[in-house]
Parts: sequence; C-alpha cells; structure tokens
Amino acid sequence: MSGVRRASVDDARELVRLRAVMLSAVGGAPPEPGGWQHSALRTLRRQLPDPDADLAAFVVDAPGRPGVVAACAVGVVDLRLGGPADASDRRGYVFNVVTDPAYRRRGFSRGCMSALLDWFAGQGVRTVELKASPEGESLYRELGFRPTAAPALRRVVPGGAR
Repeated sequence: MSGVRRASVDDARELVRLRAVMLSAVGGAPPEPGGWQHSALRTLRRQLPDPDADLAAFVVDAPGRPGVVAACAVGVVDLRLGGPADASDRRGYVFNVVTDPAYRRRGFSRGCMSALLDWFAGQGVRTVELKASPEGESLYRELGFRPTAAPALRRVVPGGAR
C-alpha cells in the first residue's frame, strides 16, 4: 500500500494516542491516563530515531490531517534460543496494531503490518508472534499467522512506570 512509512520520533505522541485506542478496543473501556503513557513515549523517543534499534513502527498518515497518524503497527525483535522449528536466535513480536476508528476499512493496518513483516524479514527474523483481537484475527490469518498450542501466561509485578 502506498502511504506507509517508517515512523519517526515526531510520531511518538500519535503512536501513544493510538495505543490508547487499541487498549480501549481490547479492554472495553478507555485506559486511565498515567505513567504508562510517559513510559511508552520515552521508549519510542529513544528507539525510533535509531535505524538499528530492535523496535520499528510503520504508520499511515491521516489523509488531509498533517501530524495525525491514521494507523500503525509496532514490533520488536527479541533474542531467544533457537529450537527445532526455528534455529535462529531472533524472534519478532508485533503489538500496537491499530487504525483510528475514523479511518478503518481502507487497508491501512494491512499496509502497516506488511511493512513491519518486511522489516522483520530484513532483520533475519523467521518467526513472528502476536496476540490478536477478534477484529484483527482475519487479517493476521491472511498474512500467514496461525494459532499455537502454547498457552500464554503472564506475571505482573505491582508497581508503576520507572
């Protein structure tokens, strides 16, 4: 899709805004403002200017609205031990795929995801994982993602952002 570009540090605030949109959709209610936004903004401002960083974001600008991002996909490369299915030590993880409600059904998320998957391939990443919302699952399946047998577990240590 034309119009997809790699995000710059100037897009950091918009990426955090879109993260809140995504969290609202997944959680059923807007997230409380707070330290999470400052932490996300700090991470994006540190990572986005570095072309060699293990984090990349791809965006589509809102038509006719300078400075507004309509859609994004953000991902990271993690270091892992290789295994039988993929001997590589690099895995991709996708998060923060979202299109602002005013710009949905135009292929923007697909374009951002395709660019992110191309970036992963350029990083030597063969295995990419994500968590899908019901709304996004069909797109991810069309892009080659399949369910895994491994259950997801999470441990959260109480405390705020650093």
